[in-house]
Amino acid sequence: MTNASTLRSIAVFCGSNDGFNPDYVEGARALGREIARRGLRLVYGGTRKGLMGVIADSVLAEGGQVIGIITRLLFELGHVHEGLARFEVTQDMRSRKARMSECADAFIALPGGLGTFEELFEAATLTQLGEHRKAVACLNIGGFFNPVRSLLDHAVKEGFMKAEHSEMLMFDTDPSALLDALERWQAPTVTKWIGPGPI
Repeated sequence: MTNASTLRSIAVFCGSNDGFNPDYVEGARALGREIARRGLRLVYGGTRKGLMGVIADSVLAEGGQVIGIITRLLFELGHVHEGLARFEVTQDMRSRKARMSECADAFIALPGGLGTFEELFEAATLTQLGEHRKAVACLNIGGFFNPVRSLLDHAVKEGFMKAEHSEMLMFDTDPSALLDALERWQAPTVTKWIGPGPI
């Protein structure tokens, strides 16, 4: 169970581009302000680009704590955020994700592309399998994650996922409400298998 007594660090997955809708940038800023206001630590991908740079700047501007976890390739390309007091360089993307997970108590996805989707679903899968018990959420700015919600519902309808695991991913448009939901979250107690199968 993740609650107010254990929620200290939030890993945020998001795009290294800004996207076309200016609401994406403002939503990232708002989430950063709320993370800092609550005294939480931001764990993110370490770059200064796109929404990743926006949320790091927002937390830092409010005096909050930020840890950047960046791959060696991106670091050598000069993509690390120059304002970070603390960052770590990992060998590759797999080790970067593992390290971000180690440093975080819960996960939030902002709008992004393939990397964001992959990180979001890996974090949720590890929770589903019980490899960690950490909440996963999406800040649904401008309805960006509506297709993800529909896809999860479709997987339930077609017999590939239990409703409890579909509902495990939280969606909200308000950063404060989303962080409140992360603090209240409890892990599902059902197995992933539908019908006969491993227990």
